[in-house]
Amino acid sequence: MNRENKGVADAQIIDGRAIAAALRQRIAAAANELRAQHRFTPGLATILVGDNPASDSYVRAKEGACGGAGLVSFAQRLAADTSEAALIAEIGRLNHDDQVDGILVQLPLPRQIDMHRVIAAIDPAKDVDGFHPTNVGRLWTGLPSLVPCTPQGIMLLLRTVEHDLAGRTAVVLGRSNIVGKPMAALLLAADCTVTSAHSKTQDAAAVARRADILVVATGQARMVTPDWVKPGAVVIDAGISPMRTPDGSRRLVGDVDFAAVRTVAGAITPVPGGVGPMTIACLLRNTLIAACRRRGRGEPPL
Repeated sequence: MNRENKGVADAQIIDGRAIAAALRQRIAAAANELRAQHRFTPGLATILVGDNPASDSYVRAKEGACGGAGLVSFAQRLAADTSEAALIAEIGRLNHDDQVDGILVQLPLPRQIDMHRVIAAIDPAKDVDGFHPTNVGRLWTGLPSLVPCTPQGIMLLLRTVEHDLAGRTAVVLGRSNIVGKPMAALLLAADCTVTSAHSKTQDAAAVARRADILVVATGQARMVTPDWVKPGAVVIDAGISPMRTPDGSRRLVGDVDFAAVRTVAGAITPVPGGVGPMTIACLLRNTLIAACRRRGRGEPPL
């Protein structure tokens, strides 16, 4: 994309739904080949503790996506008062289950359970969320690892706009362990010049305006307005928040003021329909990769 010549009001809309659907098709084809040639089917175990409606919806979506891609799903539902020791024991059982290639513990967890100890209990080879300290360390040191799904999905979206990201100036707004920090690591690995901005950054808008690639993951609805964006920049919105409209209805919006920023950006993701679909697709991708690595098989081109 020639950013300098990109016209006003014609930002390319990056269709995450279509890109994710194509990725799921490739995953399904690879899973079918593994089943036919090597007689195994990748399996994902999901663990939900408690009855949080949003978490239940997320887990059901992930389990349904497994079936659609030809993967096996193992659902574990535990009571809200489950102890940390009981949860870690269940993870230990799944670590040793050869049918399980990926383990996902849905967050957040009840207050009596330490999230960090739970994540550390997962076998790094089955850590399809990419949160285990071993995978985090391998990502930052450039070694093969299982990468967090949302940043991985964002990289795939970026590659549909520009295959070669080397030398681009990238700014990541947000420094969470789930999105912001691994996103910065992936952009560095792609030879971008990366700045991480956050709530303590002085004049974050000025920092953001330097970016050829702007990734926003702050959790603040419509925080990024056109004055934050360099003309022609690629803007990736990883936020999602419910917002009440003037007529009283509710809609989901991102961290970027989409309608306004699309008149400045060269390419932009919508919310919903941008990053979100890629997160689940990359969970399936990680499960397939984990299955192949565990069995010493070559990874399929995805």
